[in-house]
Amino acid sequence: MSEILLELKQVQELLKIEQEEDRQQYKIKSLKSTIAERKQMGFCWYPVTIAKEEIGFGSKVVIELERTKDRDQLHLFQAGKTAALFSNTGERQTLNGVIVGIKRNKVILATNREDLPDWVDDGRLGLDLTFDEMSYREMEIAMRKVMEAYKTRLAELRDILLGDAPARFTDATMDPIAVLNPSQNEAVRKIVQAKDVAIIHGPPGTGKTTTLVQAILKTLETQQRLLVTAPSNTAVDLLTEKLANEGVNVIRIGNPSRVSDVLLEHTLDAQIMNHRSYKSLKDHRKTAEEYKRMAYQYKRKFGHEERAQRQFFKAESHRMLVEADRIEEYITEDLLNNVQVITCTLVGAANKAIRHLEYETVFIDEAAQALEPACWVPITRAKRVVLAGDHYQLPPTVKSFEAEKGGLDKTLFEKCIERQPDVAVMLKTQYRMHHHIMEFSNQQFYHSELMAHESVHSSDLHEFNSHFPPGLAVEFIDTAGCGYNEVVNPEAQSSANPDEADLLLNHLVHLLKGYTHADEEVEHLRIGVIAPYRAQINYLEDKIEHVPHLHELRQQRHLSVGTVDSFQGQERDIIYISMTRSNEQGEIGFLADIRRMNVAMTRAKKKLVIVGDSATLSQHPFYAAFLSYAESIHAYRSAWELSELMP
Repeated sequence: MSEILLELKQVQELLKIEQEEDRQQYKIKSLKSTIAERKQMGFCWYPVTIAKEEIGFGSKVVIELERTKDRDQLHLFQAGKTAALFSNTGERQTLNGVIVGIKRNKVILATNREDLPDWVDDGRLGLDLTFDEMSYREMEIAMRKVMEAYKTRLAELRDILLGDAPARFTDATMDPIAVLNPSQNEAVRKIVQAKDVAIIHGPPGTGKTTTLVQAILKTLETQQRLLVTAPSNTAVDLLTEKLANEGVNVIRIGNPSRVSDVLLEHTLDAQIMNHRSYKSLKDHRKTAEEYKRMAYQYKRKFGHEERAQRQFFKAESHRMLVEADRIEEYITEDLLNNVQVITCTLVGAANKAIRHLEYETVFIDEAAQALEPACWVPITRAKRVVLAGDHYQLPPTVKSFEAEKGGLDKTLFEKCIERQPDVAVMLKTQYRMHHHIMEFSNQQFYHSELMAHESVHSSDLHEFNSHFPPGLAVEFIDTAGCGYNEVVNPEAQSSANPDEADLLLNHLVHLLKGYTHADEEVEHLRIGVIAPYRAQINYLEDKIEHVPHLHELRQQRHLSVGTVDSFQGQERDIIYISMTRSNEQGEIGFLADIRRMNVAMTRAKKKLVIVGDSATLSQHPFYAAFLSYAESIHAYRSAWELSELMP
């Protein structure tokens, strides 16, 4: 067996370990809990009532469920997740389905049945989130296809992506695209010339999405139907909207994570409803409903004639539904044959409506955040691959420590860019942050090749509003020697540092003191507070509740608090980071994952304030280098200098 196949075999085994860990975590959180506990964790709505019932696509029943109690309770329900309706009677019975829509207190559930079971009329109903086996199954199928491929296009792509064969390029020329800068144009040119694979390496704020959209438009000049994917619904939604705004005929497969007119208009369901043949489909479904209603008038066994009549109505209902399905298939095929771009999540590429299709090119955005097995799902249907992302930002989430240690968090993007460096073009002009905020990450991760565009180069808070002092885009506030020791919560395995958090919030209040936002024409400053530990975030959130000005900003959504992950892909005018760790051993825990800190630092546009203990942090070379950098740009402050702010 070749080295590549052995490597894929290893990834396959790690995926099984991850699946089992994911399943066990789900069981612990959900199945072994009471209804009240599941509601508290956000996994359950109870009680619910069936507000509406109708026949959906594929003749399956679609029900609208409404929760009647605890209507403001937070939850984890969202479109695309699998869920099960249950009856809270002695014998637990369930009806599985997929959430296809969600409003404030209503969920629309597409079931896997053509009629509802009788038990929905008994007892009180509830809705549970269920474990998602389907994603793992599709990843496993894709892995098998890749490993078994022999003398096919997929076999060639596998060998090239994993560095076993050279990537090939043409010498095609391209006129520069006016809206792109030189490195962005170079990235699009590389995609035009690529026969097999090309990579857009997009560091923070460099316009990766803009470049990707232009590359898709350029590719559409010579190719008929493309697949555009990403691991998250949010990224797929963004690309769908941007392509639609460019006038591209795009269909979004799967369910958008947020409701917007543009997105809804481009879903497959909406496109089917707008098709010229939809009236016929609707008429057949309506007639089937009528026959079904008439059949169920005969609830009891009266006699031979009534039974025969009931059988006749049921048969007619079924015949109408079969014909409706045939019309639906025709409409779907017609739409997909004429579409320019299909968008979906990575696993969504195996959706039954499109799983038979092949594509000249598949584009994968956020590829550096995607598990390798998930990337193979769309690639098995493609002749050419374009990856976009940044492997120096957040890696994919892996729940199993064993799978992560084995290398499941190493992405296909990372492997390809390391083994085939010639396929990648790095975008070099960033449009987000002041050059002092950019420069440390630039040195550490991007070989000092990034440049701040003139529009942001010196754009600090003073330029935004003269109330703020000039020349302080970065501050490191050192708490060494203050006795601000971390407190560890052994049950939650999380750290907090209340004194450090108090200092951070006092500094923020002091920064904003006297600044008033009177001009409604000017956008309000947006502020983010990041901490790497949940316990520290909880403390910060509780404290903000008792600081009137900050509480008001939070209520108005101008101030947000969260982990690094929650800020991925976002930006704020001001970012504060609480490093939290402070101990005599110099232990920094998962602050050692410096990619996380790269993401945290590069969310800031005009002001970055980091609060931490230099004695603890400097044990790690990355943070020692940051301390030197802070001193070199006069950004270093000892907490002792700020005695009026100290708790």
